[in-house]
Amino acid sequence: MIITWQARSPHLASTLAMIDPETAASQPDQAAALARVMQIHHAPVTLSRSRYTEDCLEASVQQGVQQYILLGAGLDTFAFRRSDLLDRLDVFEVDHPVTQSLKRQRITMAGWQTPDRLHFVPLDFTKDRLEAALLHSGYDPHKLSFFSWQGVTFYLPHEVALFTLQAIAGIARQGSQIVFDYMDADAFDPERASKRVRIMQEIASMVGEPMKTGFNPQELGDLLARLGLQLQENLGPSDIDVRYFQNRTDDYHAFDHVHFAKAAVAGNSSHSEWLDENRRA
Repeated sequence: MIITWQARSPHLASTLAMIDPETAASQPDQAAALARVMQIHHAPVTLSRSRYTEDCLEASVQQGVQQYILLGAGLDTFAFRRSDLLDRLDVFEVDHPVTQSLKRQRITMAGWQTPDRLHFVPLDFTKDRLEAALLHSGYDPHKLSFFSWQGVTFYLPHEVALFTLQAIAGIARQGSQIVFDYMDADAFDPERASKRVRIMQEIASMVGEPMKTGFNPQELGDLLARLGLQLQENLGPSDIDVRYFQNRTDDYHAFDHVHFAKAAVAGNSSHSEWLDENRRA
């Protein structure tokens, strides 16, 4: 199910009593309630993961990356914000056809000119093959690439997340990189999950997009290695808080149980036997 932002907004605003009962008691209007929910519950993870991704991307461009692939691009505006990088990058936005259609309508309504080096790649992660979609869009597997996968792994079945990562390892040139965020496995254990995350999961279910998948940070390196990827960095909430939110006084903090990972394509060897075992499991 694809939920538009217009459909989400009333639900999100109504969750203020769950997130900040004191502010909710003052009975703010819907716009003010939504702004508060975004400030303390949604914006911190969205802003920090975007900053982390683009910091890593800029470093990769200096090392020869020529293609930037945004998996689950949503309403990301990179191709319109970073004209300074578009002379060196082809940008591929991969997303569900419904979401992508909505975005293209918004671009037209805003009167924006779509950059020549921006390519739209429609894909349903649960049904379609990433490799085929990318190759059909003009992606060049011989060029160094950088993949961004933000805010998606939480919502996919575990095996779909694994096959997507394996697809990247299979199609991308060795040395290409991927940055993605994920929830640790404790987030899905009611006895270990923080209140903040339990609330976020309730909200996600309310708007029709339940969270399904988490990974064990201590096991992530071995997991990625079996898929043909080498873990390079694995930031936990405390690391993210120090890097992006230290000394702030505006309720912006790293989100509990959310991690940022960066990995490189180690080689294009076959991992089908291990993947088949996990699919059957």
